[in-house]
Amino acid sequence: MMGYDTVLFDHGDDGRMIRIALDEGRVIVTRDTQMMKRRVITSGHLRAVLVSGDKPEQQIKQVMNEMGLDSNFRPFSLCMECNHPLEERSKAEVAGLVPPYVFKTQEHYVQCPNCFRVYWKGTHWQAMVRKLEGLGGDSSS
Repeated sequence: MMGYDTVLFDHGDDGRMIRIALDEGRVIVTRDTQMMKRRVITSGHLRAVLVSGDKPEQQIKQVMNEMGLDSNFRPFSLCMECNHPLEERSKAEVAGLVPPYVFKTQEHYVQCPNCFRVYWKGTHWQAMVRKLEGLGGDSSS
């Protein structure tokens, strides 16, 4: 949602997650205290952030602080399903791909060229914008 390249890893195989993170130069963000004790992390070969807060807003702020991310992120620039950059689409290009009411009431669309999911600035987008505003970022995109 914030425009940062991320991968959700919800499988139970920590070893696979570590290999992927090392291969792709990723940072592991976790609440798992046992993960933080792994040698690959304690030795500094793999960076990890142990999230301590219970509320998502607290967690985001902590990760932004610890990773040195500023509030000039690019919200809604990546697909929230598959992480690919979104591309603008005309209303004509999304005809038949969005619900009729959405097509009737919305003018601006973006689409993922990988999974073909279409996004628009409806009520769900507005709710996410309000959440992001509390983080101090420019959420007008």
